[in-house]
Amino acid sequence: MKIQHIFFDLDNTLWDHRRNAYLTIKDLFEKEEITFKYNIDFEEFHSVYHEINERLWEQIRDGEIDKEYLRKHRFYDTFNRFGIDDLKLSMFFEEHFLDKILNYNHLVESADVILDYLKAKNYTLHIISNGFQEVTERKCILSGIDHYFQTITSADSVGVRKPNPAIFEYSFGVAEAKKEESILIGDDWIADIIGSQQFGIDCIFFDVLNESKEVENLKVVKHLLQIKDYL
Repeated sequence: MKIQHIFFDLDNTLWDHRRNAYLTIKDLFEKEEITFKYNIDFEEFHSVYHEINERLWEQIRDGEIDKEYLRKHRFYDTFNRFGIDDLKLSMFFEEHFLDKILNYNHLVESADVILDYLKAKNYTLHIISNGFQEVTERKCILSGIDHYFQTITSADSVGVRKPNPAIFEYSFGVAEAKKEESILIGDDWIADIIGSQQFGIDCIFFDVLNESKEVENLKVVKHLLQIKDYL
């Protein structure tokens, strides 16, 4: 059957979380004078944070931890790497990070262009995100892309995260979409691609990190505009 519904992942597929997070943490770092107080280089701090945060998101995706654990530990564990055991400081960063990141709403390159293209071709577009419910919709609104989407599903609405089939089932129910008429586009190999395949829908892997997966018949794009080759 012809594709009618396109489900997008949000963070790092459309909304440039890596860039927006970097800029937010840099602001907090400078305002709190962390280099002056603790003699820590920002780039080194951010590199450690990124490593820890990516691992924690893998654990939350796999159901090993909950979001409260992630929120308590990503900055706490980062500061600990530099010998600073200060829960108050790390929670200050966490609370202000979630609030201030929405001051930055950079999109992945050409995200708006491909959304315009797909909308003009009369596809029905949806978001299915592993992000926190309290920020998912606001990211879409503040970056100006909310109007493209008929439905926006965040993992907190269901209580599980991709690749768990329950979040796909929920999102498809809200969207009133059939599997054979749908495709998902995302950047996370396990959450988006393995999740889609296990749920039984077609998918496009946005290989932004050049992971070079050798899988037969896998649709892969390195840039969002390459989606035009498939849709």
